[in-house]
Amino acid sequence: MQNLLLPLRQRLTFRILATTLVGLMLTLSAVGYTLLLSWQLEGGAAAINEAGTMRMRSYKLLSQISLNAPPQALQDELQEFRQTFMLLHKGDPQRPLFLPATPAIQQQLNDVERRWQQEIQRYTEAVLNAQDGSQRQAALSVLRDHIPLFVGNINQLVSAVETELAEKTTWLRLCQTALIFMSLAASVAVLYLLFLWIISPVNRLQQGIALMTQNHLDARVEVDSEDEFGELAKAFNQMADKIQMAQRTLEEKVTEKTAKLRSQNHEISTLYEIGGFLAGPHTIEELSRGFLARIMQRTGADGGTVRILDGDSDNLHLTVHEGISEDITDKEHCMKVNACFCGEATRKGVIVIQDLQALTTPKTYLCKEEGFHGLAVFQITVLDKVIGSFSLHFRDARLLTAEERRLLETLGRNLGAAIENQRLIAKEREYAVSQERNLMAQGLHDSIAQGLNFLNLQVQMLEDSQKRGQFTEVEDIIPLLRAGVQESYEDVRELLLNFRTRLQESDFEAEVQNVLKRFERQTAIQANLEVSGQGAPLGPEQQLQVLFILQEALSNIRKHAQADQVLVSILNERDFMLRVEDNGRGFSAAELAEKGDSHVGLRIMQERAAQMSANLDIQSASGEGTRVILNLMRHERRVA
Repeated sequence: MQNLLLPLRQRLTFRILATTLVGLMLTLSAVGYTLLLSWQLEGGAAAINEAGTMRMRSYKLLSQISLNAPPQALQDELQEFRQTFMLLHKGDPQRPLFLPATPAIQQQLNDVERRWQQEIQRYTEAVLNAQDGSQRQAALSVLRDHIPLFVGNINQLVSAVETELAEKTTWLRLCQTALIFMSLAASVAVLYLLFLWIISPVNRLQQGIALMTQNHLDARVEVDSEDEFGELAKAFNQMADKIQMAQRTLEEKVTEKTAKLRSQNHEISTLYEIGGFLAGPHTIEELSRGFLARIMQRTGADGGTVRILDGDSDNLHLTVHEGISEDITDKEHCMKVNACFCGEATRKGVIVIQDLQALTTPKTYLCKEEGFHGLAVFQITVLDKVIGSFSLHFRDARLLTAEERRLLETLGRNLGAAIENQRLIAKEREYAVSQERNLMAQGLHDSIAQGLNFLNLQVQMLEDSQKRGQFTEVEDIIPLLRAGVQESYEDVRELLLNFRTRLQESDFEAEVQNVLKRFERQTAIQANLEVSGQGAPLGPEQQLQVLFILQEALSNIRKHAQADQVLVSILNERDFMLRVEDNGRGFSAAELAEKGDSHVGLRIMQERAAQMSANLDIQSASGEGTRVILNLMRHERRVA
């Protein structure tokens, strides 16, 4: 870009181009002139040859006349002379052939042509036109006398042309010699200019760079031109100045960077330590207390509080405090958001006061009365929602840096996320307890309720028979009571076993075997297990739900099926399937519809299947047994 700002005459490229063009023009001129001289020499030589042929043809013409050659041959010879003169006058660029255009040579050519016309051509025609032998001999005699004179004129013409061509040859040699010396001079000039314009500046720059690499930061390059290398030398000197200046201030910058890195490391370690603490299993009070203790230690604060906002009532509740007197905590354990700086921060954002004692406001602040000077209050947020604030109190005036403020704002968001996580965990536990209670309520299903109702009815009948003194009826009722109590006991025992079921190290097949063995011991019904497939194991929660559904299906078989054989099939491929089949009495669709929601066992299996996003299909017919089929599709599986 700097090169574009230079004037045209100062640019190195312009000088090189101009020098090249001048040298090229001189060379082309010299070469062109030598070519012109060569062409003229070639044309003159051809003209000499052509003029020389006229001497031979003159004697040939005389010989033909002496030998009485046919007139037509003599006419042809005369025509050749005319064409030769025409060629010498006009020339022939294609051969090339032309006489030098000097006045003496042209005058000599005119003399030769005039002697030809007045003497040679004239007496030749006289010979051809003679009436008798005497006239012919007289004309032939005159022709013999003039032929030598004509040839002498031709010789003079040839000599003049040769003299002119000799001079041109001398000029050609001089020009070629000059061209050689010009080439040598141009080569020397080009080498000198290259050294002056390019090599010398490059050497100076190279020397400057070598000195800079040897830590001689005061090295500079002499600027002796205004071309590109001059600009490059100026740029090099400017760069050297900046490097030298940077070297002088390097220690300060290193110190500054070191301090900045130390501050950043402090921030990172603080975030890592407090973030690790907030990620632990703590109550909200423990989180707040540990958080406050750590940031007070990091910032050197003398006191601090963590307050949680009640969004419904705009009350700010003091959760934990440190370094604050009991008087303040008693008076400010619950206050409105506009009562102090801690509440105002939840609405306005970060509040940092360097010197509380210098404030002149009509409102009374207890932290000011207690002697604190510095105060900083930050929001506790989660997903851009303010859920509280935390404050830092300093005995001395203190102004937090921008980095400290940014760090504390980040920690406020981390604390908010941790508090929100604990609230969600508490809600999840509450939901889990509610769900377990619901399962327990579902576990007290129709068999236990019907058994207790049956026992209650039998007890009433027993009391009535006793009052009436019908001891025979009493003897009939007592076995029924004993059977009802035993059945209720087995139902409660089975329910307790279901609730106590847990997987040990995710050994799902072994747990299924245990359930079937326990079923066989309780009912004396043969139970077989078939497991196939190479799919991945289900997640623990889904395995547990499958076990619960299996236990409920076996419980229904025990109570209602009147079967003597059960087959449990498990197919574990990309999809998972559990099939429980018995050879009992089965039931019709009408019977199932008649019971409706009163058949709690079936509803429990359906609810458990829904919890794991599986499909439960119950197939049965009267006298044909029952099949309970649980299908869990691949996209709903959870990895163990």
